Amino acid sequence: MFPESLILSHGGKRMYRIAMEKLYKWKESRRRKPLIIEGARQVGKTWLMKEFGSKAYADTVYINFDSNSRMAELFASDLNIDRLVMGIEIYAGRKIIPDSTLLIFDEVQEVPRALASLKYFYEDAPQYHIVCAGSLLGIALHEGTSFPVGKVDFLSLYPLSFREFLMATAGERFAELLDQRDYQMVTAFKQTYIDALKQYYFVGGMPEAVQSFAEEKDFNEVREIQRRILAAYEQDFSKHAPIEIVPKIRMVWNSIPSQLAKENKKFIYGLVREGGRAKDYETAIMWLCDCGLVHRVSRVNAAGIPLKAYEDLRAFKLFIVDVGLLICMAGLRQRTLLDGNDLFAEFKGALTEQYVCQQLKTVDGLRIYYYTNDRGSCEIAFVVDNGDQVIPVEVKAEVNLKAKSLKTYREKFNPKISVRTSMADYKKEDWLVNLPLYAVEELGGI
Repeated sequence: MFPESLILSHGGKRMYRIAMEKLYKWKESRRRKPLIIEGARQVGKTWLMKEFGSKAYADTVYINFDSNSRMAELFASDLNIDRLVMGIEIYAGRKIIPDSTLLIFDEVQEVPRALASLKYFYEDAPQYHIVCAGSLLGIALHEGTSFPVGKVDFLSLYPLSFREFLMATAGERFAELLDQRDYQMVTAFKQTYIDALKQYYFVGGMPEAVQSFAEEKDFNEVREIQRRILAAYEQDFSKHAPIEIVPKIRMVWNSIPSQLAKENKKFIYGLVREGGRAKDYETAIMWLCDCGLVHRVSRVNAAGIPLKAYEDLRAFKLFIVDVGLLICMAGLRQRTLLDGNDLFAEFKGALTEQYVCQQLKTVDGLRIYYYTNDRGSCEIAFVVDNGDQVIPVEVKAEVNLKAKSLKTYREKFNPKISVRTSMADYKKEDWLVNLPLYAVEELGGI
């Protein structure tokens, strides 16, 4: 059973976020540092911080640094902690009790000095519990905003995973069955999982879209929410990116559905614009990565620990933050949900690779790459490094279980275990585990 305190109410609907467990562990840690939550806009950072504060603390002081001139002035002079705490108390109108008050700094990248202050909170006043977030925080950090590495903790927040979606829509028992790896029982209810997976492809994991779907079951409303989110991202390009790269950001972003629709999903600059080259778009791609809007998955040409040592920086795939948003960008209509399992194979399995990438990103400790040999005759959709071993993951959008590339890969690298994820039921063979697509998160426990 999931602890009651971790099942959150969201607009009248109960919603579970795995990140809440991590926040509780952070609170209880003796080595606790100020915590920075990273993630794209609208993945639920603000809501999670406030909900955590209301569940785990006697009081919460919330400060949004966006267009907050008072706070900008407070942090502009010296970063003496006693002075800062007094200023925040005057601003909030109440006393801050170190162990029972949660301080939330939202959109903290808007006041770089507030980010810098985290070093002094850690060194001089570790008794204060501070959680920070910002939609464009990754950009601020990569631009050299000053605070020392090692003085803060980080937590990545993504859209709801399929497991979290199940919790919100089908019920916690179905999620528990997956966690318990009771695949005999899971198979008995597989149609429930397949139906939920189809819904997840369309709805995705953005909290507002999931909340709306859980309450109304209205795909049209979901699509409107997705359009609003995409429009907000487009506005961010113009508002926050350097003006000279805005058109390039927009072109890269809009090219992603067609990039993924290719048989070979490697990113091709020429698809962005005829004659396009790496130097033209590198900065735009980095900006999108830093915002959390895209995941860059690099190629490796060999399989050893760590995989990063074999990374080919010239070859990569780009996935976006959420499968529901990809479907919206591609203009797929809800009738695709009714066409058997065709949805999973839509535009050459792009949706399924996007889905698998999105789920793997939520598994702690996994570093994600893909593999092709030099001849291009063997391609593995993902190879993951969990620190102990390298696991190849072949992605099949249908029930087709031919694993030619996996066999070729195995003959060359002899991995302890290989994974194929598909619409087929769970099956474990000597060297191969078939994980149903709806159970791909369980790869973290292999």
